[in-house]
Amino acid sequence: MEESLSEQRLGFLRQSIGKVMTNSPSNYMNWLAPVLIKAENGVLVCQYTIRKEMTNPYQILHGGVTAGIIDDLIGATVYTMGLNNRYTTVNNYIDYFAPAAEGDEIIAETSIIKKGKTILNLQCEVFLPSKKRLIARGYSNMLNIG
Repeated sequence: MEESLSEQRLGFLRQSIGKVMTNSPSNYMNWLAPVLIKAENGVLVCQYTIRKEMTNPYQILHGGVTAGIIDDLIGATVYTMGLNNRYTTVNNYIDYFAPAAEGDEIIAETSIIKKGKTILNLQCEVFLPSKKRLIARGYSNMLNIG
């Protein structure tokens, strides 16, 4: 039986499990340098180490970088679904709960909330495991653009 597009894409991603991702088609993901922990259809889990260039003047994780992690990982999650169409972000809604500092390791995990024909709604939660804290939760609507 022929492998589905989702399984092909997951196979590509799973080659990076436990390693820093450097071969993503997303240049931003390569800059973020996540370590892939889990890749399933509609679910990705990555670990990120906060570097100096990811922080704001208060030396904590910049909210824009947090938003970028959420947006990039949600986009990659859509990729795992093996859909034939392309999707783009319509909006992001993010709640910020706690800070993370340079050197901290954070975990981001995605999930599908609702899969419609035109709009996909996904969630990404970002945790700081060392302090057992949820630092941010974001939702995105992704639009089918063909």
